[in-house]
Amino acid sequence: MHIFSVVAHPRPNSFCHAISAAARSALAATGHTVEHHDLYSEGFDPCLTSDEAYTIGDTLEQTIARAADPVLQQHRQGVGKANGLLVVHPNWWGKPPAILAGWMDRILVPGVAYRLQAADGLPEGLLAMKTALIINTSDTNEEREVNDLGDPLELIWGRCVLPYCGVKDYKRIVFRPVNGSSAETRSSWLDDIQKHCHDSFC
Repeated sequence: MHIFSVVAHPRPNSFCHAISAAARSALAATGHTVEHHDLYSEGFDPCLTSDEAYTIGDTLEQTIARAADPVLQQHRQGVGKANGLLVVHPNWWGKPPAILAGWMDRILVPGVAYRLQAADGLPEGLLAMKTALIINTSDTNEEREVNDLGDPLELIWGRCVLPYCGVKDYKRIVFRPVNGSSAETRSSWLDDIQKHCHDSFC
């Protein structure tokens, strides 16, 4: 399989980066190809322009063609041809980092990720990929995250973004609490990555 990979954390020595590296290594070891993007290190611009703020119309080719920015073209083409999606990011305020939210706005666009015949209609998912692995880091315990906060990242990825784009099978893993975790605990989490990748993409 060909996997499109994204990591969103401003510190290159973050545990998110260690997770992403371990996942990509596991994927490569089992014969998968990976297109990887570190949004912060690449300086991805998350700000949606007025020309991009539309929700209906456009074929894939038209959508890609209207992006003068070669970075947008690369990401949209990469997402469009991938068989799987790997995303690693922290839980900040119950949502992805702003740079990743902006990536969704600018890359998962009509004609690439979905199509609407009418603004109030149901979406037609366009992504060829049918599998996604979302890995989060968090310092909120699971009981509070689910019972008090409603697990907002599960709603974002599992109820909104992925189904909207046609991704039918996804797995979401949360490592917590990261802050204060021991080296042994983090090593154990990284060891688990290979199984999660195998379960998702093999």
